[in-house]
Amino acid sequence: MSESPMPEQKGAQTPLDDPRNERLLIWLNGRLVPRSEAVVSIFDAGFGLGDGVWEGIRLAHGRLVLVDEHLKRLREGARTIAIDLGPIDLRRALDEIVAANQMTHGAHLRLMVTRGEKTTVHQDPRNALGRPTVAITAEYKLPDPALKRQGLKLATSTFRCSGPDVFDLRLNSHSRLNLIQALLQAIGAGANEALMLDPLGFVSSCNSTNFFVVRGGAVLTSSGRFCFKGITRGKVIALCAREKIPCSEGDFTLAETYNADEAFVTGTFGGVTPVRSIDGRPIGAATPGPITTRLSNAYDAAFLGPEP
Repeated sequence: MSESPMPEQKGAQTPLDDPRNERLLIWLNGRLVPRSEAVVSIFDAGFGLGDGVWEGIRLAHGRLVLVDEHLKRLREGARTIAIDLGPIDLRRALDEIVAANQMTHGAHLRLMVTRGEKTTVHQDPRNALGRPTVAITAEYKLPDPALKRQGLKLATSTFRCSGPDVFDLRLNSHSRLNLIQALLQAIGAGANEALMLDPLGFVSSCNSTNFFVVRGGAVLTSSGRFCFKGITRGKVIALCAREKIPCSEGDFTLAETYNADEAFVTGTFGGVTPVRSIDGRPIGAATPGPITTRLSNAYDAAFLGPEP
C-alpha cells in the first residue's frame, strides 16, 4: 500500500490502493463468486434505474462496526421503496463473506440491494420479476492518512441538498446523480469534496459526508432536515455530549462557515476527517484543530479500536 503524494486529487471516501482486493470473493444472491464473475443483468433495476438502497460497513479488529444500526437502516430503506427482502439473513451473509475472504481488520463492506431483474428497462416497479438482487463486496480499504493529517479542501456547489418530498437523502439510494454533479463541480474547483447548501441557502452537508463546524469551542452541524443524518454523524453528536463539548443542530450560513475555528466531516469510511479550506479560504489556525482531533480520537477509540 502506498500513500498518495497529492491528496487534493482524492475524495473523502477514496481509499489507499490494496492489491489484495483483486483476489477477493463477492457475495451475490447467496453465492460466493470471484470478482470477475460478480455480474448482474442489464435488465436489473439497479443498473438501469438506480432503483435500490445500500449500506457501507467497516470491519475492525474482527467485528463489523455498528452493523445492527446499518442493517436496520437498510431494511427500513428497502421497506420504504417496497423491496421485499423476505427471509434473506443479511447478517449471516456479511459474516459469510468476511470468513470466506479470511478478513479480520481494515476492510470495508458494501451491501447493495436492488429491485432485481425486470422484464424491460422501465421505471415502473410492476415490471420487476419479484426477486431482489443482493450483493456484498468486502474489500481491504483504509482512509488515506494524508487526508487525515492535511485535511480536505471543500468547494461550495450550486447543486442543493433536497428535502424528503423531492429526493430523500436518508434512504441511502443508489441514485446519486445530483451528488455526483456537485462533486464534479468541486473537482473542477480543485477540491476534494463538495459542500452543499439546503433549499433555503443554509449549509447542509457534503456530497458524501456530513459536515460540522467549530465556533467558540462549540460544535455545530445542520438541522438535519436536508442531509443524510448519517450513523457516524449521530455517534459524533453523542460523543460531544460524553466529552462535554457543546454541540447543537441548526441553521447556519456559508459566511459563518468561512469564519469557523475548525471544520470536519464524518462518514462510515473516514470517521472524522478535518477540513482545511472552503472555497479557497483557510479554516482555523491549524489542521486538524484541537476539538476535531479530540473527537476523531474519541470516535476511533470507541468504534474502531480493539474491544477492551
